[in-house]
Amino acid sequence: MARLLGVDIPNEKRIEASLPYIYGIGPALARKVLEQANINPDTRTGELSTEQVGAIVSVIQANNIVIEGDLRRDIQINLKRLQQINCYRGLRHRKGLPVRGQRTKTNARSRKGPRRTVGVQRSKK
Repeated sequence: MARLLGVDIPNEKRIEASLPYIYGIGPALARKVLEQANINPDTRTGELSTEQVGAIVSVIQANNIVIEGDLRRDIQINLKRLQQINCYRGLRHRKGLPVRGQRTKTNARSRKGPRRTVGVQRSKK
């Protein structure tokens, strides 16, 4: 596996498909980075020379693309800020409910967790 910016990316895949293994780089951004670095997107990751790998890294750093740990930290800081100021979105994050206006009466199981049945207790008589 090739190591790029602290992330192992697969050697056998095309570089265009390998770059999105880096958190913060998607398919569109990968194409843009490869275009700026003048690298053929169909090249396999294992076939890249050290100069080409360096060109990819320099393009990512020159464009100030936030990736990996810095991006995760920024997202966490934003969520904490929303929760701290007690805005609606922050309260929804805190309660573990959907944030973007989805219905919760029937769906939202992935956000709310498994169903907890609330029923009436029967007497032993």
